Amino acid sequence: MDKIRNIEGRAYPFGAKNVDTDVIIPAAWLKTITREGLGRGAFETLRAQEGNVFDDPHYKGSPILIAGDNFGCGSSREHAAWALGDLGIQAVIAPSFSDIFSGNAFKNGILTVVLPQEAVDRLMEVAQTDEITIDLESQTVTTPFQDRFTFEIDPFRKHCLLNGLDEIGLTLARDEAIGAFEQRRGEAMPWIERGTENMAMEKQA
Repeated sequence: MDKIRNIEGRAYPFGAKNVDTDVIIPAAWLKTITREGLGRGAFETLRAQEGNVFDDPHYKGSPILIAGDNFGCGSSREHAAWALGDLGIQAVIAPSFSDIFSGNAFKNGILTVVLPQEAVDRLMEVAQTDEITIDLESQTVTTPFQDRFTFEIDPFRKHCLLNGLDEIGLTLARDEAIGAFEQRRGEAMPWIERGTENMAMEKQA
């Protein structure tokens, strides 16, 4: 997982409320087990409409999505976060998120920023013409017009995103401690070690 510190660029001024995961990535795309290429299916129904914001060349490649209340509601499909990531989105700003979507986004290195509706409305306005900056370390969202909005984030999630640690990375970071524990356990309870070795031999036989 890539480290997140500063996210700067244009933002999709989407703003829609109650956008469920079926809108983010339709069910027809759930057959795949890889994340690659899911960006093509992101917001597929909306992108079929002429003049949609996702195919507007002004916002092409934007790393930020601005949405409305209850973003990511509906099913728990992790493909929704995969699709956003493959589309190039690194952060979503909204007044509220579905808890399951927010968790999936975090696990896939996407920052979810909760701001009051007034702040979201202002950022929607700025996004029409200018870039937006999200500083995770200082927990702020700023604009070229001196707007400055602070947001809250769980300290553990912040630590993981700043250091690019997913669940595997967190485990590997404790590799020495895990190895030391296993060694102590083997010395204190050698019969467990022998039992494990016997099972492995039986499987090979």
